[in-house]
Amino acid sequence: MPFVRLAEVSQIPAEKSLAVEAGGKKLLICHSKGEFYVVINKCSHADEPLDCGRVRGGWVACPIHGARFSLATGAAMNPPAKEPIQTFPARVVDGWVEAEL
Repeated sequence: MPFVRLAEVSQIPAEKSLAVEAGGKKLLICHSKGEFYVVINKCSHADEPLDCGRVRGGWVACPIHGARFSLATGAAMNPPAKEPIQTFPARVVDGWVEAEL
């Protein structure tokens, strides 16, 4: 699968996120611990968008119930979520965050 250009690095400050749509998917680009991650923008527990959730230390938290997900693996880190969220391979090229969708 080809990588798709999503957003400029400058649009996403450290420990913040940016919601985007690409390839028919609602995505969340997260900038944490000096890395950029791309995950599906939906909590596996509440089916709510994650874009209003906190990004810290390599995780994103659902703003509804506080479930945290690893940005690297998508794994649920605490209840009430039990199922992982989808992650996508991401890279930075020429100042842009790209993801393999």
